[in-house]
Order: sequence, then C-alpha cells, then structure tokens
Amino acid sequence: LDANENPYGPPPGVRAALANLRDAHIYPDPLSRELRAALADFTGIPADLLLAGTGADELIDLTMRLFLQPGDAVIDCPPTFGMYAFDAAVSGATVISVPRRADFSLDLDAVEEAALRRSPKLIFVASPNNPDGSWLPDADLERLLSLPFVVVLDEAYVEFAGPAHSRIRQVPERPNLIVLRTFSKWAGLAGLRVGYGAFPAALMPHLWKIKQPYSVSAAASVAAIAALKDRAWLEEKTALIVRERERLWRLLQDAPCLRPYRSQSNFVLCRVVDRDARELKLALEQEGILVRYFDKAGLRDHIRISVGRPDHTDALIAALRRL
Repeated sequence: LDANENPYGPPPGVRAALANLRDAHIYPDPLSRELRAALADFTGIPADLLLAGTGADELIDLTMRLFLQPGDAVIDCPPTFGMYAFDAAVSGATVISVPRRADFSLDLDAVEEAALRRSPKLIFVASPNNPDGSWLPDADLERLLSLPFVVVLDEAYVEFAGPAHSRIRQVPERPNLIVLRTFSKWAGLAGLRVGYGAFPAALMPHLWKIKQPYSVSAAASVAAIAALKDRAWLEEKTALIVRERERLWRLLQDAPCLRPYRSQSNFVLCRVVDRDARELKLALEQEGILVRYFDKAGLRDHIRISVGRPDHTDALIAALRRL
C-alpha cells in the first residue's frame, strides 16, 4: 500500500488487447494518433491539443525542457510530488519553494509574492495533491491563472475526486493552463507507463519538436485504448476504491497513534503521534505491509497509505492493533 496503484488491475479488455498485440517488431506511431483520437473522445478536447507520453512524468519533463533555460525559475509547493523539483533541477532551473500551509492548502499570498518578485516561468500544482489528497479550489486556481506564469495542473488522481471536477476542458480557452493526466492510477496501467496532457494550441508545435518519437510503446497505446473502451468497468472499480477510502479513513481514526487526513484521492495521509513514523513504517513492513514514509520536511511524522481492497484494509488494521 505504498505506491497508489489500482489494486484491481486493468479492465479485462486490456489483457485481451495485450494478448492479441500484433506488429510488436514495428516501431509505434510517433504521433500516437489512434490513442489521441480515443483521448479526444474521452475528454472532449480536440486531438490537436493532446499529447501522449510515457506516463505524466515524460510530459512534466517535456514541459520543463520547453520553457526553461538554466537559471530560469519554477515555483514548487511542497509537500507535493517530488518530480517537479527533480526535473526542474535537471533542467538547471532555480526551484522557488513555497511551502503549503499546515492544512496542505496553497499559500497563495506567498505564491503571488514569489511570482512578482522572481518572475518564474512555471508553477506545478497537483489536484488532488500528493501526498495528502487535498483539492485545489476553483478560486485558488483562478488566482494562479491571473499571475504571469504557466500553471501546470497535475490531475493524476482526479478520477477519485470525480472526473467531472477535472479542469481539462478549460485548456482551449486558457493560454497559460496545462493539464496532465495518467492511466497509472485509475486505469491500473502503472506498469505500462502511459499518460497524456492537454496543452494550449500555441505550445503544441514546439512540444512535437522536442518529444522523443517512440516514447509511447505499442503495448501501452493499445492498453490505454482498450481501457477507454471499458469505462463502465473502470468507473465501477473507481467507486469501490472511493468507498474503501472512506472506510479506511474511518477505521484509521480509531488507531491511537494516527491522525488521518481527509482525502480526495486513492490514499490517506496520516500524522503519526506518540511514536516515530519511520519506526511504524518499518514495523508494518515486518508484518508484510508496505506503506510510504517521506523523510522530508513537513512529513517526517507522517505515513501515506494507499487504498487497497477490503481485505487489504482489514490486514492493515489488524496489524496496527497488534502494534
């Protein structure tokens, strides 16, 4: 329960598509046209504004490459997904860290001050945020979009908050909004590495210039297309995960050493009290249960627990009671 994978795996149609994969000896379509057409149907966004990648991670890196030269600035709002700061550093950028508030909400006053004083090119914001599962309110997004930088909104977990909450359909009308999504979580394709993003039209020609031509494999492409054809199955399993998230949160409240946060994602972050969080993580590991521990500022007294199946929750709670 440490990597936020979908415990139900991909839809049955994905397994069939992979079993019948043909032409694996031929390079995949460098433009991923069939996948992007399926994504256009799924999102309502024109295919010309969509880019597929090796997970959302490739698209994070591509966005950095497109905008940044050494010395340019990027705003990062920790605690959050670590690849934003990692890729910015690889690009030679200056990372302006604007820590989140105690409730993990954005410190928008500090973001605005940094934007006006340091002239960053980009800000990366996850909604729901990883590792706490908090949602970025509409008013906060509007404040960010009013500032002189590009907002990269990472929606890796949006399906667990409700896909209707996605801001992806705003991209065609927002010249400074990028929205990234992935098949790793809700679609159960973490091992195949396929994601996508919606970008303003002005950026697309330049993204195509710098994108590796064959990054989305033939297997990843056919799996993602098959998953999109089985939306009812995915929606059913997503609903099961959301229901189990609520059950897990309620049960964790009864653990004397844990203080769980409400989450809009497929994980629950817990503050650990009266004992060392890393020691608890290692003790659970000895029980055969993996949870995530972050050895970084603001999270050293926390663990993050992915939502599994009901029997996973039962095993976790039983182990916590033994400990």
